[in-house]
Amino acid sequence: MKKAIIIGASSGIGKALAEVFSRNNIVVGLASRRIGLLNQLKKDLPSESYVKAIDITNTGHAMEQLCELIKEMNGVDLIVINAGCGYINPDLDFAKEIATIEVNVSGFTAMLNVALRHMCSQGFGHIVGISSLSALRGGYDAPAYSASKAYVSNYLEAVRIRVKKEKLPITVTDIKPGFVDTAMAQGEGLFWVAAPEKAANQIYRAILKKRKHTYITKRWRLIAWVLKIMPEWIYQKL
Repeated sequence: MKKAIIIGASSGIGKALAEVFSRNNIVVGLASRRIGLLNQLKKDLPSESYVKAIDITNTGHAMEQLCELIKEMNGVDLIVINAGCGYINPDLDFAKEIATIEVNVSGFTAMLNVALRHMCSQGFGHIVGISSLSALRGGYDAPAYSASKAYVSNYLEAVRIRVKKEKLPITVTDIKPGFVDTAMAQGEGLFWVAAPEKAANQIYRAILKKRKHTYITKRWRLIAWVLKIMPEWIYQKL
């Protein structure tokens, strides 16, 4: 892996992952709505980096901008789709629900579309999508978020099956973080909250190993196993 793009690189996991990549001599493309934060990050990175303002809610323009960034970098080996949105929203405020869907469903799909077409055209590559442990079950306090992350995981699985059927050497990785100390970690009683740097290091190792899916941090595999087998009548009482 020599060149990578991170969509959603201005803060949190994306920023920490850019720092990990750069320390490992990977040329990094930094994409986000917040161009000022990207320019500051670019100054701090030791390796060569590129910056592109991309608002994935404007899907058509975002796809064009991602294509431009890939061209400016003369192709890339890896694209990480990290941009995400979510709200604690038990009252189903529609503005918050639709904002989540625009980013996590429409925006994610647009970015993956460009990423997959690029990888298919060059005949190899790696696509990483940042989903969530919330993808495993519906969340009453954040319904659009959990549903949208289930979409992310299922879409990644579908793409993985497609490239395998076509016998293309393209890896598709689904990353499911638990709680990470970012703006996305909302609510009370949070536990096992990982620093973004720790999460990024584990994601980097999963990428190197070409994992199909992984939980971040590793201990969340236990919670995932419990969630998958838990009867609905118990889950409803949580």
